[in-house]
Amino acid sequence: MKTILRIVLTAFAVLVIAQFLPGVAVETAGSAVLLAIVLGLLRVTVKPLLIILTLPITVLTLGLFLFVINAMIILLASSLVSGFTVTGFWVALIFSLLLSFFQSILYSFLKNEK
Repeated sequence: MKTILRIVLTAFAVLVIAQFLPGVAVETAGSAVLLAIVLGLLRVTVKPLLIILTLPITVLTLGLFLFVINAMIILLASSLVSGFTVTGFWVALIFSLLLSFFQSILYSFLKNEK
């Protein structure tokens, strides 16, 4: 149940950010939900692989290269989800920062039940 709620909250955050950030377009709410699922899958599968492969540059930049990895994940999701478009790298970088910020706020409302 918590996973479904996280997907819905992420889709809501994507829709809100797309309204205010030029260069990001989401056609429908269904595309936003699909994007939330794809982003979740990419963060679980591709992101750890990219972090391991780029570990030397991540260490040299004191972790700032992780922002670039997040932007690459957003660009990859943009190519996989047909109803979601991002115009460029810098827009994807700003989008990933805003999405992380909104997700941290929205997820804080979820209770940690174990």
